[in-house]
Amino acid sequence: MSVLVTGGAGFIGSVVADQLRAHGEQVVIIDDLSRGHREVVDSDVPFYQAAVGDTEAVARIVEEQEVDSCVHFAGLIAVGESVAKPALYWQRNVAESISLFETLSNLGVENAVFSSSAAVYGDPIEVPIPENHPKAPTSPYGNTKLVVEMVLEDLSAAGRLQAVSLRYFNAAGATDLRRERHDPETHLIPLALRAARQGTPMMVFGSDWPTPDGTAVRDYIHVSDLASAHVRAIDYLRGGGATTALNLGVGHGASVREVLTTAEAVTGMPIDAVDSPRRSGDPAILVATCDRAGSVLDWSPQTTDLGDIIESAWRWESSGPPSPEG
Repeated sequence: MSVLVTGGAGFIGSVVADQLRAHGEQVVIIDDLSRGHREVVDSDVPFYQAAVGDTEAVARIVEEQEVDSCVHFAGLIAVGESVAKPALYWQRNVAESISLFETLSNLGVENAVFSSSAAVYGDPIEVPIPENHPKAPTSPYGNTKLVVEMVLEDLSAAGRLQAVSLRYFNAAGATDLRRERHDPETHLIPLALRAARQGTPMMVFGSDWPTPDGTAVRDYIHVSDLASAHVRAIDYLRGGGATTALNLGVGHGASVREVLTTAEAVTGMPIDAVDSPRRSGDPAILVATCDRAGSVLDWSPQTTDLGDIIESAWRWESSGPPSPEG
């Protein structure tokens, strides 16, 4: 049997594929390469270039590769882009996900792990945020993640499949094999490292948030810790685990200014921070309570120091030519 990784040519998907293989799993990847990178898929991993909404392609993969489980990453991830292009996000993140899960369940694939987001919570009324916190997304991106979670709950109630929705806080860092690379890049840590190395200005979106230093606060989790939770989630589902949703973070946050200060310390280079208006759809604070992931998956983050997370990304950024936009 094998695990289908959708979006496996992306950053997190490729790290999860690595860890699944190290765990002894047979992995197959589907990615339309609209945002992913073909070169990050190892040559000995079966790869299909197709959209997850392509029912014929998904059905062929399931049958050819004897898929029994799926880890679903494929989708769009930029909050700002979702505000500007909401219909695109509903099509790619919701309509195609529904098609994927319907096809999988029709073919007897019983286990699904979904790449969800802390964006389902919106502006928190309680920090750290527990899984039973009210759901009030502040962006189309967050709305799409919440709706897919609801679809999975309904499919589970109908006896079609069991699923774990993993609500990421802020994935960061790098492994020895994989680094963060988006086109365009919107994530803070790679942008900060690029600004340090290239001596270019770094935009800070909002300096008047209701936080100690006025900049947004986020819970940063190393990508390797994020990936290990997916491996454990597959084992949990195969062991008869029930459908659930779990937070993945480290349980404490860092502000944008704290990230920039830490990046300056790691790189030994100054970062020219330029205050800019807030981005629509961004909450002020997102910090996780991760106790349920610990009890359900026997999981806990191993890299919790922000400096160590940034250092792992800096090893990539500093080892070659300056990163391009993609």
